Amino acid sequence: MSNRRDFLRGVGTAGAGLVALGYGLNGLAQPARREISIGGQRVRTVDIHAHCVIPEVAELLGGTAFADIGFPDWQALGPDRLDVMNQRGVDYEALSINRYWWYAADEELANRVVRLHDEALAAWVEQHPDRFVALSSVALQYPELAAEQLEYAMSELGHRGASIGGHVLGEHVSDPRFDPFWAKAQELGAPIFMHPDGAKNAIRDGGLSGRGDLGNIIGNPLETTIFLSHMMFEGVLDRFPGLRVVAAHGGGFMPSYLGRSEVACEVRGNADCLSERNPSDYLREQVLVDTIVFDDEGLRHLVAEMGTSQIVYGTDAPFNWPDTLDVILDSPSLTDAEKAEIVGGNLSRLLKIS
Repeated sequence: MSNRRDFLRGVGTAGAGLVALGYGLNGLAQPARREISIGGQRVRTVDIHAHCVIPEVAELLGGTAFADIGFPDWQALGPDRLDVMNQRGVDYEALSINRYWWYAADEELANRVVRLHDEALAAWVEQHPDRFVALSSVALQYPELAAEQLEYAMSELGHRGASIGGHVLGEHVSDPRFDPFWAKAQELGAPIFMHPDGAKNAIRDGGLSGRGDLGNIIGNPLETTIFLSHMMFEGVLDRFPGLRVVAAHGGGFMPSYLGRSEVACEVRGNADCLSERNPSDYLREQVLVDTIVFDDEGLRHLVAEMGTSQIVYGTDAPFNWPDTLDVILDSPSLTDAEKAEIVGGNLSRLLKIS
């Protein structure tokens, strides 16, 4: 990894003068940086939902079952990332790597992949400490290893938490065998960003085929909903009361149909819940969700169900979803103080951005 870090550090040093003069690493003028103010006060904006890939990982995969994994250039980190952030008014991105294909890898390969991810992200953050923080993407199929990876990433590399999928090859991460990872996350105060991958654990093959990209549009929020339900009803959030989970895409469908989950343990004789509290309690204390709901009514409803403290800004960069920053800023239902918390205050505290 030293070669990768030396390379990135060299790029950062060579480009420092151009950046200081308002030019990107490609020598071209950068877009003017949009600065966000609320009530006349400059505020920091922080994006929890920012993806990337590390193309160098491909070198580890030759001759393996993962040799065909793609690493699109437009998802790799480069000067264009800063250009888009400047245009949008995003001060910080919390970078994470998803798809979680390495959940199917053996322990040795999975460890090498995660180490390369984490070291490369650390090198990028080292170049841009005032614009990025990183989340580790651990090998969750090996919970003890995942706990070690999380501790290394946070203690040695300065990462601020971890990103995980909603399941491990169909296995619910609420199973007690994953408790070593949850225990380490609680011990380290590590927020865990959960990002889905089309509900492959719940939808039969072809069940979301056809027009409309339903694997994403329905599958992703469905997977998030299932994940949150298991974390609650299987007692994980009670076993680890210090755990904080950030659920992508507005928390899936749960906040929009909370009443049904709220009464499940009482009215369903076969529910067999281990949860000690109501789902609404977890949503207001241990679960946070991002703002990728795209309109003011969706945002208003999230705040009504969960409270301002549990809502954080997300973009899904570099994918081309509508940005919700102006939805927050223009919301008629939020006070200036609430807007400031959602666009960056909540995440500044959660991710320890000083």
